Amino acid sequence: MEIFSLNKMTLFLRYFYTSVCLILLLSALCYCQQNFSSRASYYRTNDEMGTTNGACGYGEYGRTTNDGQVCAVSTRLFKNGAGCGACYQVRCKSSGLCSEVGEKVMATDYVEGQETDFILSYRAYTGLAKQPRMAEFLREKGAVDVEFRRVSCNSAAKLRVKIHDNSQYPHYLSILLTNQGGATDIFAVEIYEEETYEWISMRRAFGAVWDLANPPSGELKARFLVSSSAAAKWVESEKAIIPAEWKAGLTIETNIKLN
Repeated sequence: MEIFSLNKMTLFLRYFYTSVCLILLLSALCYCQQNFSSRASYYRTNDEMGTTNGACGYGEYGRTTNDGQVCAVSTRLFKNGAGCGACYQVRCKSSGLCSEVGEKVMATDYVEGQETDFILSYRAYTGLAKQPRMAEFLREKGAVDVEFRRVSCNSAAKLRVKIHDNSQYPHYLSILLTNQGGATDIFAVEIYEEETYEWISMRRAFGAVWDLANPPSGELKARFLVSSSAAAKWVESEKAIIPAEWKAGLTIETNIKLN
């Protein structure tokens, strides 16, 4: 029996990872600029906004982003974390209770669901109502039929990179990606090693958190494999975005637009 060498195993893993990314990309492209039917319910927090414990790993950002108009999404929209930060225009189908426009919500969490794709923050759910006084009737229903489509949260948004609190300089680098604009999914992240002139793949640890053991030293450039309604492409930083002496908790405002 042949035993894989390290090089063969590396090539196999890269092929497998690329194949999975392509499948997820095709799925993502199908969900842009189309209307779909589903159901939506809600969850409660003390301030009626989001939660800091969402599966995307956003923390406080997941509670307050998009003015608390956030949601947990089902497996087909979560996409193993690639759907974190995605925005949807969600409209309730009950014309007597709900507005025709609906609410723009951002995915910050995951929930098991098939017929119910959205568990909205209470602020987002009651915002579906045609008038504030009708919000109580929506709450009593518990869940409603909705129509949704993928939209951009902010076309002018620039990607934000935070060195995750679990990072340990210089042996373990973990980053959290936020503020990607809402209309794109991030399927892969790579950083550039100057010494070998190679791009090194980071691992999706969970949600919007990516990590790499024994990262290259020095300032680091990065690139992101993203999908939108038009195509899938790599978006590369023109210069290094991660400083040489990075530390946990550091937030980096980039000039990268992913929309």
